[in-house]
Amino acid sequence: MNKQDILTATQAYIRKTFLEEGTGHDYFHIERVVINARKILEKENADPFLVELAAWVHDVGDYKLHDGVDKSKELITQFLQSLNVDEETIERVNEIVSQVSFSKGNVPTSIEAEIVQDADRLDAIGAVGIARCFAYGGSVGNILYNPEDQSKNASSVQHFYDKLFTLKELINTKTAKDIAEERHAYMENFIQQFYREVKM
Repeated sequence: MNKQDILTATQAYIRKTFLEEGTGHDYFHIERVVINARKILEKENADPFLVELAAWVHDVGDYKLHDGVDKSKELITQFLQSLNVDEETIERVNEIVSQVSFSKGNVPTSIEAEIVQDADRLDAIGAVGIARCFAYGGSVGNILYNPEDQSKNASSVQHFYDKLFTLKELINTKTAKDIAEERHAYMENFIQQFYREVKM
């Protein structure tokens, strides 16, 4: 397979696997991450094949989708080997994916990892990020809002403070920083309006 065939086959696999996933990590989330990555690539000097391939598979085997067990490296390796992707590329894709997650706290060690991490984080903020926050919260049984409990993971609204409001300062590339500024401001406005409504 040439590189484009690999990307096409990977997209088809991701669509089949994630189309009806209900936690906010569905196919269309992954597609948006790929689109974000392509946008960042317009201004950054990186390997576009590695970036796009890693973006397509970045949620494969994620612990949130496997009862808390991280199967990323195992499942990504199996899938890419089935496409006869060379071992060096598989290793680099796994390295990039291992550095994407917010919860793991890993710092990207390549421009490719920076781009994929930024692309994923951009989809966690702004209007789409708000929608995904409540979709994920509902899927794991979190309540919407509890004004009496501000501990970590206490509610979907608390997740804004636990994670979403921190992401703007963790963005790596200038292109993504510019996008993040607007999306962060939108979330701030949303939360202000939310508090106005719940305190009526």
